[in-house]
Amino acid sequence: MKTIFALCAAVLVAAAAWIYRATRMPDSYGTFTNAPAVAVADLIARPRSFLKKTVAAEGVVREQCESMGCYFFFREEDKTLRVDLQAVAMTAPRKNGHRVRVEGRMEPYGDGYQLFASAVEFK
Repeated sequence: MKTIFALCAAVLVAAAAWIYRATRMPDSYGTFTNAPAVAVADLIARPRSFLKKTVAAEGVVREQCESMGCYFFFREEDKTLRVDLQAVAMTAPRKNGHRVRVEGRMEPYGDGYQLFASAVEFK
């Protein structure tokens, strides 16, 4: 009888783990191309220097879109850089406050610039 209970418990644990893995959102979107790494502070301070160039950056997610997760901001002191995820992850997981690695192109956006992501990995 103990063997049957142990076997049932093992099957339930394995099934729960499989369901969890099958239904959770991925942490990585798009394909990284080993673009040159640039500090977020440099992207914010000198966005025109990186205009239309593919770059990689790593930082902390700040102020992520609440409705779908389709964009977030990098912050450096009192300045921000918008990171648009529309091309790779229109419904990204909410990871506000987590580290993220992103690769994309600097593009004009409104009165300033944004990093238009082609790959993103939440850590």
